[in-house]
Amino acid sequence: MRGAGGTDGGLILFFIGLACAVAGGWLLTNQVTVTGGHWSLWGYNSFGLSLLPFLVGTAVLFFDGRSKLGWLLLVAGLVIILAGVLVNLRIYFQPTSLFNTLMMLGLLFGGIGLLLRSLTPGR
Repeated sequence: MRGAGGTDGGLILFFIGLACAVAGGWLLTNQVTVTGGHWSLWGYNSFGLSLLPFLVGTAVLFFDGRSKLGWLLLVAGLVIILAGVLVNLRIYFQPTSLFNTLMMLGLLFGGIGLLLRSLTPGR
């Protein structure tokens, strides 16, 4: 019977690393607050402007579903909307003690290290 990933690495080591990485990642993300801002361009709300390529692409595709221009506008509009949402996120790390921060990061990166070690062939 082979270990994790078909290598001679330990299957138990894989699950311990996975548990540590998941616990550390959960604890770290639990300390983060994410809020959204408003889209602005030169001081004006610009969300409606970012919808324009998406709406035009949708209209063109309803007229002709094989239109390359319609698909291009639709995909470009979706990318602009996704980028706009990501750019306007505000991410804050909630205050916590240094010990808790080191525990979170230690669990996360230690677990990733154990995962990678379990996937390498035995020495």
